[in-house]
Amino acid sequence: MRIETALILCAGFGKRLNPLTLKKPKPLLEINGITLLENTINLIKKLNISKIKINSYYLKDQIENFISKKKFNIDIEIIDDGDKILDTGGGILNLTKKSKDNNFLVFNPDTIWNLDYFDVIQEMESYYFKNKIDNLLMVVNKSKSFDKRLKGDFELKINLLTKNQKFNSHIFTGCQIINKNLLIKFGDKSFSIIRVWEDLIDQNKLYGFESFTKFEHITDIEIYKKLAKNY
Repeated sequence: MRIETALILCAGFGKRLNPLTLKKPKPLLEINGITLLENTINLIKKLNISKIKINSYYLKDQIENFISKKKFNIDIEIIDDGDKILDTGGGILNLTKKSKDNNFLVFNPDTIWNLDYFDVIQEMESYYFKNKIDNLLMVVNKSKSFDKRLKGDFELKINLLTKNQKFNSHIFTGCQIINKNLLIKFGDKSFSIIRVWEDLIDQNKLYGFESFTKFEHITDIEIYKKLAKNY
């Protein structure tokens, strides 16, 4: 991998998984005895990425304690969002500030990231650098989703993402590659990554890379229980 640093977004409240997340942050929920966070870290290590940065806010002490007790044998830094939660865009920007890197692989840990994603992430990175783009989202057709209730986020046409008001065929998986310079203009504040995507869509510059792996995402407590039972 040319990308040296991966980011994992762990600051959120996980309200759709209450009451499980009233006393435990969502990334520390387990599937088959392994936390969602550890599962994400294991995939990152397989990709030979050398550094991981994790943002924290809600129940942050538990995230810190979990990382400190585990021996992951990879450089992991936890960065607090601060006095208030920074949302997805602000959280990514805050994680990248002190890094010399420009391009980052970003994960939401509430997808079950397994080794089936190994090849597609490598192909995705190759496409990103070959085409000299600034944001590339891994997407999946809705037919691949375990949660059949999920609505599509985007339309995908030859790696270009658009939004349709009536129907969107593809779902964002929770993995993307992004250049931090896209985020700077939004300032040091809380903002959603969706604002960045909408800005790129307006310029016809938001790109997608399709995965054909079965998409298992922890949408809410109902889906979590079903997935936990399946494993």
